[in-house]
Amino acid sequence: MGRSRGGLTSKIHAVVDALGNPVRWLLSGGEVADITQARPLLDGLNADAVLADKGHDADALIDSTQASGAVAVIPPKRNRVVQRNYDRHLYKDRNLVERFFNRIKQFRRIATRYEKLARNYLSFLNLVCAYIWIA
Repeated sequence: MGRSRGGLTSKIHAVVDALGNPVRWLLSGGEVADITQARPLLDGLNADAVLADKGHDADALIDSTQASGAVAVIPPKRNRVVQRNYDRHLYKDRNLVERFFNRIKQFRRIATRYEKLARNYLSFLNLVCAYIWIA
């Protein structure tokens, strides 16, 4: 758990497949940048394309994704010196990630985070992800 102005916070980072089912997920402190968690999630993953938001726009991540044989579909930040092109049509499929987060937030225990310990919260997140796979 990380500390922010609102108190103790945490973030869920996830990778979903083409159907929106969770493949990998992890929990980090709320103050941790999203880009720092991308490499642990993507290492060893066999994917044709990696769709991510502007928070993941970093040359190192894009280069390593392309080196692994996947297409990096990440829109560039506005303040980027050299603007890159990305496949806007393929990027529309990123809504599967947002829909996954919407599905897990349907579980009140995940949405409000009653657990004080990160390991307990992660355990319930594991149960919810397993439920999504079998439902």
